[in-house]
Amino acid sequence: MNKLLEVKNLEVNFKTDCGEVKAIRNVSFDLYDGEILAIVGESGCGKSMLCRSLIKLLPNNGYIRNGEILLNNYDLVKIKEKNISKIRGKDISMIFQDPMTSLNPTICVGKQIAEVVKIHNKTSKSEAKKKAIELMELVGIEDAVNRYNQYPYQFSGGMRQRIVIAISLACNPKILIADEPTTALDVRVQYQILDLLKSIQKEKKLSIIFITHDFGVVSKIADRVAVMYAGKIIEIGKKEEILLNAKHPYTIGLLGCLPSMNKGKEYLEVIEGMPPNLLNPPKGDAFAIRNKNPLVIDFLEEPPMFKVSESHYAATWLLHPKAMKLISVKEEQVN
Repeated sequence: MNKLLEVKNLEVNFKTDCGEVKAIRNVSFDLYDGEILAIVGESGCGKSMLCRSLIKLLPNNGYIRNGEILLNNYDLVKIKEKNISKIRGKDISMIFQDPMTSLNPTICVGKQIAEVVKIHNKTSKSEAKKKAIELMELVGIEDAVNRYNQYPYQFSGGMRQRIVIAISLACNPKILIADEPTTALDVRVQYQILDLLKSIQKEKKLSIIFITHDFGVVSKIADRVAVMYAGKIIEIGKKEEILLNAKHPYTIGLLGCLPSMNKGKEYLEVIEGMPPNLLNPPKGDAFAIRNKNPLVIDFLEEPPMFKVSESHYAATWLLHPKAMKLISVKEEQVN
């Protein structure tokens, strides 16, 4: 597969009264044609901020300190605001978590879709309306012709999310960023939206970056998975590699919290503690303080990305050859 997007050594900071928050710390990853990359992690680990950085939708106090975001051989970091607005929606589009904050309650849904089509594609009003109705039908809105003139409050949560998806598809983007689009929905509707995104991705040959904290969602929709912690990607690989052969203690801990992994136990496993304050990121492995069995070096030096396979990498000292020897010695002593 061809690389569609390359992110290299990305760093994003936020200026606050207490100092600069290092929200994204030296993140690198690739997105390939026609794949779904899931980005997983706890709240506050930098998932949403990473994806907002890709289209430079940062708050006023945030800025990209370093790195490259390469799309079609253009570095989006260096592109001026007036030009990046042409890329948003057309090349990269985003679905936000809450459809009610994404939709204008005073404008009928059909016109909100048509407006995007009209602005980016420079089509006539009638052509934009026709395209909007087609998009409403594509995302599963029944009786789209009549519902075109209805307002967001007249739709259920799941239907509103379908409208938001239709808006994100209005300009035939190459990349779709989905920021936890099913979190506010009940389980049945969640799976309907996931099935919808999967079918649209195949039909349109889209590449999707899917942000979630739910490994159940990951198992259903992802091709590859990147696990984030404390503003960094600490493990990345194919879905099966992450779910069945996780290497970083944090990834293992997240998987251990799943109800399916705790059958027969009285209590659900948890990862104790909280992610670190990124005003002053900890030295070494940021997860060390929450790790039940850390190595001494975890508190001293930040681990590099170790290669597990051609597609699987993890930033943990446990993968260092010397660490493996130490573990082997301990196992032998126990036996």
